[in-house]
Amino acid sequence: MTLHADLYWSFRSPYSYLATGRYRDLTEKYALDIALKPVYPLAIREPDFFEKNHPNWLSYTFTDIFRLSQYLGIPMAPPNPDPIVQDIATRKISDDQPYIFRLMRTGQAAARRGKGFAYADEVSQLIWTGTTDWHEGDHLAKAAERAGLDLAELDAEAEAEPDALDTEIAANQEALEAAGHWGVPTLVFDGEPFFGQDRIDVAVWRMKQNGLEER
Repeated sequence: MTLHADLYWSFRSPYSYLATGRYRDLTEKYALDIALKPVYPLAIREPDFFEKNHPNWLSYTFTDIFRLSQYLGIPMAPPNPDPIVQDIATRKISDDQPYIFRLMRTGQAAARRGKGFAYADEVSQLIWTGTTDWHEGDHLAKAAERAGLDLAELDAEAEAEPDALDTEIAANQEALEAAGHWGVPTLVFDGEPFFGQDRIDVAVWRMKQNGLEER
């Protein structure tokens, strides 16, 4: 019996990146299907979030994610460019966001095809391992190809159906909140949310209680 879970996820979330490969490994080891549910990052949903937070929040987050990457043995480097255009000094989010909408809409288009998880994993590796100008050249096209997708097809769908895709992404956020959380990465299994890259083992423990078996 194959179990099913949903993973609520963001291209801008470093913690999502740190969880993605490990969750993908689980789908290969266990009879488990994980559907990717992309949600827009807080910078889009709440543009003043960073300005309202404690001054230490951002610096601690950077310290924590790079410490975790070393602990977990997962390569990580500052994104170049950041999927969200932001003034790090003032923490203000720019009104002009040339990257995140393409990422999110193509991610949702990939999810429509049942390949959102693979696409997110391949693209997040570009973004979070320091690939220079990951949004240019053939970087994204090759990442999509590794996920079994055609980037030109995803881009065409994103340009033709932006409102429909955004409606689906908004529905993902609503489903996440209905399940009991609001942040990413959150895995939801049997209605129960497991928030954070540090809850993967707990999620596996719960799924094993419900019959999760190795392939």
